[in-house]
Amino acid sequence: MDREGVACGRVVLGGSTGFIGQDLQRRWRAEGREVVTISRRGADLTWDDQQGIDAAVDGADLIVGLAGKSVNCRYTPANRAEILRSRVETTAVLRTAIGRAAAPPRLWVNSSTATIYRHADDRPQTESGGEPGTGFSVEVARAWERELFAGELPRTRRVALRTAIVLGDGGVLATLRTLARCGLGGTQHDGRWPITRARRAAGTAHEFRTRGGRQRFSWVHLDDVAGIIAFLEHHPGLDGPVNAVAPEGSDNRTLMATIRHAVGVPFGLPAARWMLELGAIALRTETELILKSRWVVPEKLLDAGYVFRHPALPEAVETSFSASS
Repeated sequence: MDREGVACGRVVLGGSTGFIGQDLQRRWRAEGREVVTISRRGADLTWDDQQGIDAAVDGADLIVGLAGKSVNCRYTPANRAEILRSRVETTAVLRTAIGRAAAPPRLWVNSSTATIYRHADDRPQTESGGEPGTGFSVEVARAWERELFAGELPRTRRVALRTAIVLGDGGVLATLRTLARCGLGGTQHDGRWPITRARRAAGTAHEFRTRGGRQRFSWVHLDDVAGIIAFLEHHPGLDGPVNAVAPEGSDNRTLMATIRHAVGVPFGLPAARWMLELGAIALRTETELILKSRWVVPEKLLDAGYVFRHPALPEAVETSFSASS
């Protein structure tokens, strides 16, 4: 920290080429911080360079791990294996480097996911009272966090950042905006759909639970992802799982209406479950991403006094769209 309490030491950023990683790099470098990046390609270091990562981590102030194959894909056996491997193995690399460091970082923030909680349309899920779900995505999240918190790192505080859908200039919001502009930005309805025995066994099947597009939508703005990490650096009492979500959740019906309003398209064709399933097959993705009801609140952050920069969905969407115009 400098004399005014502003974080200024070295940051090691694992998973630096994605939507969030690129944004964090820009912010930290604009602040004058040294940033060492790790990725499969296009970074200062690659994940198979344990010696180089060890050297970067030793003496760093902050480690941020964001690596992992995108879940925006079909959950084939090969993709499931890579989704899990890319998270667990990169987390293990960072933990090994911290364990070897003579001057270990004070804080390690590693990405996790709010998907770890169950499908919830009855009550919000908090760090203290939330209930874990079941299925492939939940098991990945649990394995990811187990790797983060394994072993003894007495001089490094560890935080699992359970992040919801991130809104900003790009990411999922760009796709939804395109749908809205094409007149396809209506409510996305759950419904009944045949589930094969193989998908049920693999934990990749979405069960019909919530009607009328009322599946909950928890989100966080990109500005607040950066703000939360900065807040964690200055608040040493925060550790363990932390829900990185805006305090005012929404639902699918409201989300799509908000996006339509922001792009000036008054009507959007609604999509039934069968349409979504066929579309997901064509686009090589999964309907769980839009049909699972994620209702998560940031209990720890609010209790610690974090003030969200974008607490309300309409303003967050407008801000994201204006950044790209």
